[in-house]
Amino acid sequence: MTGNELRQKFIDFFISQGHKEIPSVSLVPEDDPTILFTPAGMSPLVRYLMGKPHPLGKRLCSVQKCLRTDDINEVGDLTHFTFFEMLGNWSLGDYFKEKAISWSFEFLTDKKWLGFDPEKIYISVFGGDKDAPKDTESIKIWQEVFKKVKIEAKEGQRIFTYPKKDNWWGPASQTGPCGPSTEMFYDTGQPHDKKFGPSCHPNCDCGRFFEIWNDVFMAYNKKADESFEALKQKNVDTGMGLERVVALTEWLEGKIDSPDPYKTHLFYNLKSEVINGIKGKLTEGREKRIRIFLDHSRAATFLLAEGLNPGNKDREYILRRLVRRADDQLNVLLQSNKREVINIWKKSIDFCSSEYSSQYKELKNKKSVEIELFKELEKYDKTIKAAEKMFKTKKLSGKQAFKLTSSFGLSLEQLKEKGYLFDQKEFKKEFEKHQEISRKGMKQKFSGGLQDQSEQVVKLHTATHLLHASLRKILGDHVRQVGSNITSERLRFDFTHSQPLTDKEIKQVEDLVNQQIKKNLKVAYKTMSLKKAQSLGALAFFGQRYPDKVKVYSISDPGSEQSFSLELCGGPHVDFTGKLGKFKIKKEESCGAGKRRIYGLLE
Repeated sequence: MTGNELRQKFIDFFISQGHKEIPSVSLVPEDDPTILFTPAGMSPLVRYLMGKPHPLGKRLCSVQKCLRTDDINEVGDLTHFTFFEMLGNWSLGDYFKEKAISWSFEFLTDKKWLGFDPEKIYISVFGGDKDAPKDTESIKIWQEVFKKVKIEAKEGQRIFTYPKKDNWWGPASQTGPCGPSTEMFYDTGQPHDKKFGPSCHPNCDCGRFFEIWNDVFMAYNKKADESFEALKQKNVDTGMGLERVVALTEWLEGKIDSPDPYKTHLFYNLKSEVINGIKGKLTEGREKRIRIFLDHSRAATFLLAEGLNPGNKDREYILRRLVRRADDQLNVLLQSNKREVINIWKKSIDFCSSEYSSQYKELKNKKSVEIELFKELEKYDKTIKAAEKMFKTKKLSGKQAFKLTSSFGLSLEQLKEKGYLFDQKEFKKEFEKHQEISRKGMKQKFSGGLQDQSEQVVKLHTATHLLHASLRKILGDHVRQVGSNITSERLRFDFTHSQPLTDKEIKQVEDLVNQQIKKNLKVAYKTMSLKKAQSLGALAFFGQRYPDKVKVYSISDPGSEQSFSLELCGGPHVDFTGKLGKFKIKKEESCGAGKRRIYGLLE
């Protein structure tokens, strides 16, 4: 089963159960300052999980592209990736545990869908603690589900209970909707290794049990004081990792010798290209290096395709580290054969485009990805040469080594890779001091929870609509939004335009935005079909797919039939532009070939 086939089967199944498909949102959240990247399918749905009605109703499903870096050191094993796809279905105050569990089992085991052997399916549930009781309801539902296929599902034999760290899905930041989960595992039959404990169970690390699905029952809201309160509505949030399920199906079909995602068609052709380029007798760490390159190059390609460029702060810095770490692996594998390294990077971009562009249209823009990637690789080459020039010896003090990480952007792993020797204790001391400062800054920057749509964020979101419309009126209709990111301090807006804005143009755009604020225009939305929205001329962006029913926000004078701005958008916004204050453009710069970026704020 290919990735495309699995995506379609999943969506088809849940549409047959009354769900509406929603498209994947950007990896870079547009107006959520509490997270760096979209880490899960539920992230763009938080306000609906908290009770706001969704335009498509109470049953939704999607295939969402996700990016996480908290487990980056685990990348290369069977289950950890930076970029991955999550298949998910949601109930927003509609069905709850019984339907969610029975549908999960049906999709996994019915021959019309995945057709897994029900004898091989094992379950985990939440065991209870001071915050919430043991999930006995889910245990009983699972027992009834298994009973229908003549399997006795005893607790401790087929159904296992675990604490919160294993069977509770919490928010990515400090607060937000959460609840107990039940997870599904496939028994691969691999012999248990007793170094992981005397007996095997679904959460054992020996590799016998392969996790394939997670149903979260969001009945709680985690508050800032770490306590939990009941949500106004009970929700279901599920997640099935596409890479894992493809690995399991290909293994069961006999196409690969183990359920390993890196052996599947999702990676195989590119992996073969890397292996073919390897010369010499490199054996130590070879497979791990290949896997890190495969993962990081895929993640970097997706981020570059969305218009994010490598840099020194936040998301841009993570992208930079992904590119450079991937490049390090490739240079070791290919013995720094620059021509071959460049060739493999190009093939990586081509591979991602051919594998994913039918699902994610932004991957068709290979040229801009290639331009920005090779700019970064050139910068990295200069950085290494500058570092070698500054410290001609490979023996450094801890402070000197730390300077190479803080000022030159080399990681500790890269220092060791390049043969630098240094005082580990002194380096650790410098690193921890820097980490403490960074942690305080990040805590302040990303304070609040996922559902925290602060007044300032909402205002800035409305300002981006005014900015978009103003840029089109001043510069021309070729201007299209290609990226947006909002924090509580500022907005960042990326758009298509081939040359820098002049001082005159910047002032014209600023003045036009402020004129609309002064007019105190009404901001309102209507829910309508996508076809009608397009016929009205509503702007869409990011090259994304949209559902059949969409929200269209207009900014207009109540007495006029003409809108200053008309865009497809999920909100939220202020109701009148007069609430925004004064708009100011702080910076305008390039953010890639044929693209510009504006930083703006409200005073």
